[in-house]
Amino acid sequence: MNWVKGLTFALPITSLLVFSSMAQAYNVRLHGALVAEPCVIAQGDESVQMNFDPVFANYLYINKRTPSQKFNIRLSQCDLSLSKIVMIVFSGAENPNLKGLLAVNSGSMASGIAIGLENQAGQPLALNKEGQIYPLDSGSNVLMFQAYVQGEPEAIAKRTIAGGPFSAVATFRLEYE
Repeated sequence: MNWVKGLTFALPITSLLVFSSMAQAYNVRLHGALVAEPCVIAQGDESVQMNFDPVFANYLYINKRTPSQKFNIRLSQCDLSLSKIVMIVFSGAENPNLKGLLAVNSGSMASGIAIGLENQAGQPLALNKEGQIYPLDSGSNVLMFQAYVQGEPEAIAKRTIAGGPFSAVATFRLEYE
């Protein structure tokens, strides 16, 4: 009985030795290009923190959304020989009840709301879609945006917006053309 167990272990090891002697080495050649970025995100703007003023459910029941609050993304050292325009794309978890708006994180106590993003003129910026194109100036540029809190239609109709702390995360990507 013990001899059978020993043989069971010996066979796989022997087969590995046989196959390893047949292995051949091949080269992997990797190629690429290091591309210079036309602009540098200004220090401190890599992560933009925004704190909304207090939001009251009754305000959302009447107005559907809050006034917009401004935030900026600053670019510096822009080299127009590399690119003259930039497109910004915001991505994140989309609210299932308000398409194009950012869902609040699952750990948030507040519910029945979403976060909207818009450009400086108040035009909506949909999540996870191509964004607006901005012309670049040589040197420094400031891309201006706004965010707001909006109540979900059903939560407004049924008056079920739940209060409490909330947070959301959006990522921005700069695409130079």
